[in-house]
Amino acid sequence: MSNGQPNLGAFLAEAEKALSSGGVNRSEETLRRYGENTLPGGDRLPAAVVYPGSTADVQAIVRAANAYHVPLYPISTGNNIGLGSRSSNAAGQVVVDLGRRMNRLLEIDETLAYAVVEPGVSYQAMYDELVRRGNRLMLDVTSGPPQGGMLGNALDKGAGYTPYFDHFGFACGMEVVLPNGEILRTGDGALDSTDISNWHTSKYSFGPILDGLFAQSNYGIVTRMGIWLLPRPPAIRSFHFAYDNDDDLEEIIDLCRPLKLSNFVPTLFRVTNDLYLCGSEGESAEYRTSAGRRSISDEGRRALREKHGVGAWTVSGAFYGASDAAIEPMIQRVRSHFGQSGKARYISHEEASEIAPLQVAINAFAGVPSLGELGLLKWRPGGGNSWFLPGTPMVGKVANEFQRLCRGIYEEHGLDYTVMNVCAARFSRGLHVLSFNREDEEEKERARSCYRKMAEEVARRGVFVGRSPVDFQEFHMSQTMPSFRGACASIKQALDPNGILAPGRYGIHAG
Repeated sequence: MSNGQPNLGAFLAEAEKALSSGGVNRSEETLRRYGENTLPGGDRLPAAVVYPGSTADVQAIVRAANAYHVPLYPISTGNNIGLGSRSSNAAGQVVVDLGRRMNRLLEIDETLAYAVVEPGVSYQAMYDELVRRGNRLMLDVTSGPPQGGMLGNALDKGAGYTPYFDHFGFACGMEVVLPNGEILRTGDGALDSTDISNWHTSKYSFGPILDGLFAQSNYGIVTRMGIWLLPRPPAIRSFHFAYDNDDDLEEIIDLCRPLKLSNFVPTLFRVTNDLYLCGSEGESAEYRTSAGRRSISDEGRRALREKHGVGAWTVSGAFYGASDAAIEPMIQRVRSHFGQSGKARYISHEEASEIAPLQVAINAFAGVPSLGELGLLKWRPGGGNSWFLPGTPMVGKVANEFQRLCRGIYEEHGLDYTVMNVCAARFSRGLHVLSFNREDEEEKERARSCYRKMAEEVARRGVFVGRSPVDFQEFHMSQTMPSFRGACASIKQALDPNGILAPGRYGIHAG
């Protein structure tokens, strides 16, 4: 047993005994690869990377970490680009790559439409397996990397666009290794039985609902999870509307809201600005002439819209039905709804299929993983990319005020306002992409300052973020009420008194 100081050598020796061959990696290339990210704060090299192959392996790693006071940083597949990729909260932590070997799709129940996955099961892997089985079920995907892990995305409160958009909400039943090495199973999985029929079908079972403790936290390592799937409809038809002016967002939000409150439109609305759509199609034509110090001009934005056939804002949604003919009356109704002011230009499903940025939306509504939006990493050279994810109520005037606020802050910092609003009935999440040259120290600092200023300004107006890049998690935790910070710290102290699981993740430390 150590004296309270980290003993990395002893930990790694014990981990090598517990894991199969190749279970521990300390090569310079591996550490560099796992420390890389796209954020302004810089890379964070881990002390080592370990690859468990089972829940028992995870237990052994956690127990050794407690014995030798070595901080661990668990990841699933490490594809949360814009939030930190595989980088830990601090350099020198040991990355526990769950996805490398724990990548089994444990179960698909086609009768009750659910799957059980380990951390390494990606959206692409699940999609491929469902297609192999006859394509009768579909998953809800993100518009991020197809190799992103389903389990990790759900635990970070990621979302998609179909009726099952809430990935944590549509997860059911977890297996968790607690910081002391014990196993906790949530929901009906807590039953002391070897035959648990409802573990992944009954979300709220006996006693307190503990599942939420493991979302955006460092209270345990989730090693398996149930995920609900949708029956694939016979027909899917998207619809799109392009608007010419930035301030048309007010009208758009007020038109989307009643269609979602009534659930007439089953998908979420993607309300994307021109640069979010066009930025995935190549580097900014103005970046090099301005040396990256100015936002793209209005003329440059108009040229992009004309080239790609989109608007200053483009609204996308979809209907599901028995056939294209059955869906057509719904398309006509929504066309009439958005056509009231004469500002919207309708883009049909067929037309959108020929516009690459809109094909990404069609794929998302159909549960098909795609690479399209990864092109945003190339909008400016240097590969810098960070996400700012506030939410606003579905009130047009309010949404437009926040649009003007954030657009102004982007322009103040010489960055290009790039955003997709993902709209539900009462609430819209604004996925703001900060693209910057990470190889330019001055531009990198502007990106960091832009993020912080937007976060401070929206917080003054009662708006918080739903997810955070690792660079800003401590900052966002400092914005919360002292009682919230205290409660998080107390739970951490109770479950993880040695502070070995991802210390600092989402700003949570043992109290």
